[in-house]
Amino acid sequence: MSNLTKLKHEFTKSSDFLVALGDQKRQAIIVALLDPQVIHRGLQVTDLVGVTGLSRPAVSHHLKILKDVQLVDYRREGTKNFYYLTHQTKAIDQLKTLLDHVTETMTCNQKV
Repeated sequence: MSNLTKLKHEFTKSSDFLVALGDQKRQAIIVALLDPQVIHRGLQVTDLVGVTGLSRPAVSHHLKILKDVQLVDYRREGTKNFYYLTHQTKAIDQLKTLLDHVTETMTCNQKV
């Protein structure tokens, strides 16, 4: 498989993850969930409404997209859901590999 074909395949594998990361509101949610004060306990939708300025349904929509790419998960305590960043890094590792391969290809092409 050629390098460019491999890159196309890697882009395809990372596409949904890149889309999930590409939205500024989802980035705000991720940053909020990375806060050291909440990273272990998580945040509720109402907390994220305050951070993003979005409505509850909009926050829930963005959380679903982040859950679909396995970046966010939740735990239930009674009637409350607390959202947190998962410890699954497969998609992040795939993205790092893709970026490494893009960098390598660019570097090799500059030498030619």
